[in-house]
Amino acid sequence: MYPISLPKELEKALKGTTTVGIAFRDFVVLAADRRATSGFYIAHKRARKIHKVDDHVAVTIAGYVGDAQWLVERLRVEALYYKLNTGEPISVKALATLASTYLFRNRPLVVVQMLIGGVDREGAGLYSLDWLGTVTKEKYMATGSGSPFAVSIIENEYREDAGPEEALKLAAKAVRAAALRDPGSGEGIDLALVEKGSIRFFRGEDVLSS
Repeated sequence: MYPISLPKELEKALKGTTTVGIAFRDFVVLAADRRATSGFYIAHKRARKIHKVDDHVAVTIAGYVGDAQWLVERLRVEALYYKLNTGEPISVKALATLASTYLFRNRPLVVVQMLIGGVDREGAGLYSLDWLGTVTKEKYMATGSGSPFAVSIIENEYREDAGPEEALKLAAKAVRAAALRDPGSGEGIDLALVEKGSIRFFRGEDVLSS
């Protein structure tokens, strides 16, 4: 996955977890499992891996928890500062660029993989960032050790014109597939529906049973 050989500690940090982001015409869906691991040790069974940054944008996190929490807080501060100064919400692309800058400046000390999804005047946008600060815009993406299983589900069923209900079920199915096959993922599914000016959170178990 990476062009260089990673130190063992970094390899350990990047194992475990499944997070998913999918962009549609007018909204973005984010999904993640709840298991926090350290190698093969299950450190927590109710970890929150989806975080609201502003009313129109949210992120998923993977990697070192402390590093990820620091980065999320920095992005929240920057988004608020921008809004107070301009009277408008920060664009999703600008927020992704800021996150990329933080990661690049602090490499390899900050170990975080992040998906940033939101809706602004340009429409729905999803950006993927790795721990080196590389940023790419995607239609859909998964991170973590369960990502190959999650992506296989999304590739087979993705439709850009899908509605919110269908989109939430697709994201939940993708994370569930990873949790069934990847020992680093599990303990349930959290979902977020990011629309213009609003973010709603759901339990994957409820979405799949409806």
